[in-house]
Amino acid sequence: MRRRLLVAGALMLIVGFLVGLAVSVRLDLNEPTLAKDTTISSRSSQLLADLNSALAEVAESVKPSVVNISTTKVVTLREHPLRDFFDDPFFRRFFGDDFFFGPKRKYKSTSLGSGVIVREDGYILTNNHVIRDADEILVKLVDKREFKGKVIGTDPRTDLAVIKIDAKGLPAIKIGDSDALKVGELVMAIGNPFGLSHTITMGIVSAVGRSNVGVADYEDFIQTDAAINPGNSGGALVNVRGELVGINTAIFSTSGGYMGIGFAIPSNMARVVMESIIKYGKVIRGWLGVTIQDVTPEIAKHFGLKERAGALVTDVVKDSPADRAGFKRGDVIIEFDGRPVEDSRNLRNMVANTPPGTRVQVRVLRDGKERILNVVLGEFPEKVMARKGGYENVLKGVYVQDLTDDIRKKLDIPERVKGVIVTEIEPDSPAFGVLKRNDVIQEVDRKPITSVDDYEKVVSEIGADESVLLLVYREGGYIYITIKP
Repeated sequence: MRRRLLVAGALMLIVGFLVGLAVSVRLDLNEPTLAKDTTISSRSSQLLADLNSALAEVAESVKPSVVNISTTKVVTLREHPLRDFFDDPFFRRFFGDDFFFGPKRKYKSTSLGSGVIVREDGYILTNNHVIRDADEILVKLVDKREFKGKVIGTDPRTDLAVIKIDAKGLPAIKIGDSDALKVGELVMAIGNPFGLSHTITMGIVSAVGRSNVGVADYEDFIQTDAAINPGNSGGALVNVRGELVGINTAIFSTSGGYMGIGFAIPSNMARVVMESIIKYGKVIRGWLGVTIQDVTPEIAKHFGLKERAGALVTDVVKDSPADRAGFKRGDVIIEFDGRPVEDSRNLRNMVANTPPGTRVQVRVLRDGKERILNVVLGEFPEKVMARKGGYENVLKGVYVQDLTDDIRKKLDIPERVKGVIVTEIEPDSPAFGVLKRNDVIQEVDRKPITSVDDYEKVVSEIGADESVLLLVYREGGYIYITIKP
C-alpha cells in the first residue's frame, strides 16, 4: 500500500511539472515578438555589387575566346531491329556478327565539344577526344560565324589537340600561369555543355596536381567544383583575371552528369604541347632515360631518407642522357632544374615539359649524401603505333606500345612475358569487345611479337577480309583469341 502511494505521488509531481511547462510555453508564444532588423549594410551591399560586377566583366571578356566544336564521322553498323539488345561483346564473341545482324550500313555520327582560341590567326586548343577520328570539324564563334576546322596535330598522351580555322583578328585568350594556382581560388568554366553555347559556371579550385585519374598518360589535373558537363570538354577554365589556367577535360560522375568534381589540364602543360604542335606538327618531349617509382615509407626507411618526397631510380637506360650523366640505380631524385620533386609523376611531367637539348642540374641522394648531376635531356622516343586508320584490317583502331619496366611493375607483368601491350581499342574496331586494354599480344597468326616493330610488320601484311589468331597474356594467364572481319 505504501509503495502504491509513493508511485502515485511521483506521477502527480511529473504531471504537475508538465502542465506548468505547457502554460509557460503558451504564455511565451502569446507574447508579442520584436521584428529583427534585416537591413543590409551599405558596406556589404557595395562589396557584393563590386564582386558581381567584376565576375560579369570577366565572363564577358573571355566568352568570345571560347568556341563551339561539332564533329561528324562516318561509322559502319549492321542492320537489325534488335541491334541495341544484341550488340554486346558477349554475343559478338561467341556467335559472331552475322548471327544477329544483317548487312552493314554507314551512318553519320555527330558530337559536340568546346575549344579555346589561343592565337588571333585561327589556332584553337581543344581535347584530343573531342576531334578524334572526325571526318568533318565545324567551329562556331560567339558571333555565330562558322568555319571548317583543320587538325594541326594531336597528343593522346595529354588528351590535347590543336585545330585551325581560316580567320584573322580573332579574340585570343591570355594564357595564365597554372603553377601559381592555389586551392580555394575562384575559377570559371566556359564551354558548351549539352550543346548550350557559351555556358559559364563558377566554383573554386578544389585541388591541384591530381593524377591517376585514368584519362591520359601525362596527368597533372586541376580539380574544380565549377559545373562541368558533357560538351564542356576542350573549354576554358579561367581565373578572376580572365586568364586561361586550364582546359576542361573530364568529369567524375556515376550518372554521366555534374557531381561536383571536374578536371582540367593545367595551362602550363597545355602551352608546351600547343607550341610544339604548332611548330613541329607533333609533340616533342624531353627524355631523361630512367625508370622511377614513388618513395614509400618502407623505401624511405631502408634508404635512410628523412622525407618521403622524391623519385627513386629503379633502372637507367643504356646510352641515355641519364646514363651519360652518371645516374645510378638507387638514386633518389629530389630536385630537377631547381624545382623540388614531389613524386615520380611530378618528375615525369617536369622532364616531359622541358625541351630536348636543355642542360639541367639534377640533385640526387646517393648513399645518404646529396650529389648534383648535370644532364642534357634527349628527345622522348615515341613508340605508340597502330593508330586507327593505320591498317585496314581487323586490327584497325587498336593502340599498342612496347612493354616498359614501369608498365610491368604497375600491372605486375612477369619478365618472361614478351610482346606489346594494348592501350586502347576504338569502339568501331572489329577487335572491340574481344581484345581488352592491358592485354599483352604475344603472337599474331602464330608469329612471335616482341616489340612494336614486330607487331607493325606482321599486322601490315594482314588483308582486309582476313581473320586473325592472337596469343594474349591477360590477367595472369594465356588465351588464344580470334578476330573476324
